[in-house]
Amino acid sequence: MLLKLEKAFNKFADFIGNITSVLMLLMMLNVFYDVIMRYFFNSGSIGMQEMEWHLFSVVILLGISYTLKEDGHVRVDIIYDNLTPQKQAIINIVGTFIFLIPFALLIGFGSLEFVYESFSSNEISGDPGGLSYRWIMKAFIPFSMLLLSITAIGYIIKNINIYKGASK
Repeated sequence: MLLKLEKAFNKFADFIGNITSVLMLLMMLNVFYDVIMRYFFNSGSIGMQEMEWHLFSVVILLGISYTLKEDGHVRVDIIYDNLTPQKQAIINIVGTFIFLIPFALLIGFGSLEFVYESFSSNEISGDPGGLSYRWIMKAFIPFSMLLLSITAIGYIIKNINIYKGASK
């Protein structure tokens, strides 16, 4: 049962990872376009420049969940690497419950008012020719924390399976 749940959560995280990789490609194309226009045609667009950091932000925010699934997050491995997989699983489970999920919920709920303010004031770029609807960008903060919380549940299940010796 837990192995099937782990696979479902992994598919969810892989889907997020696929979206992130497409957004990364779009960001690279955007930067390429901006560089070509600026250096070869002495032209540029403030909107396209802002789109670069908007896409970069979304890539980072969505990539957090996929990174957790791939176990690519930063940790101090001096002690951790010398432990058995079962002890590593216990550390991962406890760390996820004590640090990751509360942190994600704190940022997620804490950013809702920030997003609401941006939405209700119809915030736009301060630069002429910049992008409108800045609230959409800001809405990715609580959204990404929701995705991270969901992925964290899958990470806990994965580590329970490792602890029980049932995982790959």
